[in-house]
Amino acid sequence: MTSPRAKRRVVTWCHRYVVNPVTRHLAGRLMPGTALLETTGRRTGHARRTPIGGRRVDDSFWLVSDHGTDSAYVLNIVANPRVRLRVGARWHAGTAHLLPADDSRARLRELPRFNSMMVRALGTNLLTIRIDLDPTGKP
Repeated sequence: MTSPRAKRRVVTWCHRYVVNPVTRHLAGRLMPGTALLETTGRRTGHARRTPIGGRRVDDSFWLVSDHGTDSAYVLNIVANPRVRLRVGARWHAGTAHLLPADDSRARLRELPRFNSMMVRALGTNLLTIRIDLDPTGKP
């Protein structure tokens, strides 16, 4: 059996160099249930864009991180919770909240099926995140 650390390294490499570069261009447009999350790099201060899966519910967007606080975008959120989110062709500004007390597996049952299946299969440390979108949707 593979250790969680080794699994996370392999999955992270695949996401960084294979899946994310392709998905970044398709997220939220041609792939339902996906969005593009823009965080501010905790070290560089530059915008970092990561394709994510989740669902908008009213004025919030819900997602589950597959590696929790071991994910770079989650560490960026910890450093600066202000984010932008592209759902479809539209960008929204908002504030991200980590919800470690939330039942991430139960939350995945409410989110898009394919992404949830992948997060369950590849994840090592599930963490629910809620992004409260600004009322105007402007950054």
